[in-house]
Amino acid sequence: MTKKMKRKLIRIIISFILLVIAFILKLDNTIINNILFITSYIIVGYDIILKALRNITRGKVFDENFLMTIATIGAFFIGEFPEAVAVMLFYQVGELFQSYAVDKSRKSVSELMDIRPDYANLYQNNKTERVDPNKVKVGDIILIKPGEKIPLDGIVVEGNSHLNTLALTGESMPKSVTETDEVLSGCINNEGILKVKVTKEFGESTVSKILDLVENASSRKSKSENFISKFAKYYTPIVVIIAILLAFIPPIVLDTNFKTWIYRALSFLVVSCPCALVISIPLSFFAGIGASSRIGVLVKGSNYLEALANTEIVVCDKTGTLTEGIFKVQKVNAIDYSKEDLLKYTSYAENYSNHPIALSIKEAYGKDINEKIVTKTKELKGKGVIAKVDSKEVLVGNEKLMEEYNIDYKKSNDIGTVIYIAIDKTFAGSITISDKIKEDAYKAVKEFRRNNVKKIVMLTGDREEISKNVSKELKLDNYYAELLPQDKVKKVESLMQEKSIDGKLVFIGDGINDAPVLALSDIGVAMGGLGSDAAIEAADIVIMTDEPSKLASAIKISKKTMQIVKENIIFAITVKILVLLLSAIGIASMWAAVFADVGVSVIAIINALRILRVKKD
Repeated sequence: MTKKMKRKLIRIIISFILLVIAFILKLDNTIINNILFITSYIIVGYDIILKALRNITRGKVFDENFLMTIATIGAFFIGEFPEAVAVMLFYQVGELFQSYAVDKSRKSVSELMDIRPDYANLYQNNKTERVDPNKVKVGDIILIKPGEKIPLDGIVVEGNSHLNTLALTGESMPKSVTETDEVLSGCINNEGILKVKVTKEFGESTVSKILDLVENASSRKSKSENFISKFAKYYTPIVVIIAILLAFIPPIVLDTNFKTWIYRALSFLVVSCPCALVISIPLSFFAGIGASSRIGVLVKGSNYLEALANTEIVVCDKTGTLTEGIFKVQKVNAIDYSKEDLLKYTSYAENYSNHPIALSIKEAYGKDINEKIVTKTKELKGKGVIAKVDSKEVLVGNEKLMEEYNIDYKKSNDIGTVIYIAIDKTFAGSITISDKIKEDAYKAVKEFRRNNVKKIVMLTGDREEISKNVSKELKLDNYYAELLPQDKVKKVESLMQEKSIDGKLVFIGDGINDAPVLALSDIGVAMGGLGSDAAIEAADIVIMTDEPSKLASAIKISKKTMQIVKENIIFAITVKILVLLLSAIGIASMWAAVFADVGVSVIAIINALRILRVKKD
């Protein structure tokens, strides 16, 4: 509980004691009694009155502070002192409970926010100086001691340890690091001293980007939140006008007591306060975003969380999303060259590429590459690369590249990704590389089905045979193979036509090579965003690990969020209308009105917090 909440609690207790004393004493001297009531009222409600006055000067007249102030001061004027104090007292109890609920829901996000580093140990001239992370430059060496947060992204130059990545990934499994390994800000060093060479300034580091994402998530409002804001904007003035008419028209027309109808009008104002909706709906979405962040899924706004609940079609990239993306050279078919020479020319041609396939070929070659003999390297998207290696023209790529350059090649029937190589326009052989389906991909497909996803489709640039095998293994609804980047865009455009009006298409990929598709989809999900700037910036939702099943968990959280939002809207409006009618005809007193208002708010808030109990599995 915060200091502000504690102070409010103390005021509520003192006010309640004075109210009880006034009731118990029932002094004949009403002046003393009234002084006790007024004192109790001022202690508990002065901040509400000040807020109402401040908002009026800013042009924001019709809000809950204004309604409570008018209702309670009006009650004093007609001599209903106990009701006036009770209305303000119980309203503040509701406000306190609301603050507690918001604080509780924030903790799920604040745990993530706790990754913000307070300092960095700058290592210079064999000395360590504690400095602000913003003052550390790229290339500087920092020292991370056991138990400390890693303040900036970098590469380990000395030492080894295990890192706690829980705050970034939602997973408690420690990650082992040693020299030359990359480390990310926000992780905690569990053991050993690490010396790290900084590769990014603090403003560009992983922790900074994630914090910025979370802090700004609330700025993107959902349709439900926008509806409630508009509803409250028109609802409150209408209610005030009805209350004024209720206070003066019936006594004039029916020639009855003004006090009775003013009392009813004030009760009407109390119960009309839209607190339950205005607070519980944003709180529900905040709790949903918080619950998602705890499992390592960063949602950039309430609008995306709301849209995720209507997911009908999930489109998946293959490599790195459904498969491990860790390629291994399985077979080298060389023609007129030795296997070692074929690997050599291929590795040299792929020298400047960081694609997983290129990396696997270079790993299989296993020798240093003399970059001086590699010239005129050119990448052809979706086909391969051309390079001059030691004055020889080397083509490395798929069948399309061979056909484009009229190479008389021998097609391989090996299962896996086949890379064809031509040297000086003569076919030199092929290299077969295979990938493995993730165990988590099976779970993801199963969970998508359980969350009523109607269609699961895979898009890939890989060969037909490989794609067909992966699709069959995972029991997908459809797949499209041998696609160029522009072909993927066309396929997604086509799939967008298959969903219903309210349905959503979600694309999940690595967020690096699929930016156009991520942008085109209703919701773009970048997976494996841990350390990927492109993933964090390109997508609407970022999964910090390489587990596609976490998207299914996020869909589950979003569905639960929307269910609770609808429950709160229906419940609050139904009770409000019922008690408003009872207040207007004199059946519900001001006591009933305040209990209805506070009660509805408390129940709606408790209901909203249920989202935090949604688990990954």
